[in-house]
Amino acid sequence: MPSPQEINALLGKGTAFEGKLIFDGHVRIDGKFKGEVESTGTLIVGEGAEIEAEINVSTVILRGGAVHGNIRAAESIEVHAPAKLVGNIESPSVFIERGVEFQGTCKMEKPV
Repeated sequence: MPSPQEINALLGKGTAFEGKLIFDGHVRIDGKFKGEVESTGTLIVGEGAEIEAEINVSTVILRGGAVHGNIRAAESIEVHAPAKLVGNIESPSVFIERGVEFQGTCKMEKPV
């Protein structure tokens, strides 16, 4: 987990954004987001976040909150309780903690 100093942007609690998010580095979302996320970096989803998006990044860390949409991660996906994930996930490395609500399919293979 990156230190708070390494986070490039934060969509905090009580905020909402709709559109396409493209970034490098680390971005944390604790608010509401709807749209698309693309990055060669890391997306961190905090508790209380509500995300409805197609996500295509290097690494995803769900610390809580709810994600509705498909996730493709070139490196890894981590899902920690009490997160809720509804959608298909694809990554060469996947970790899902006990207590997570996951509805979808999981595909694990190295990217071509």
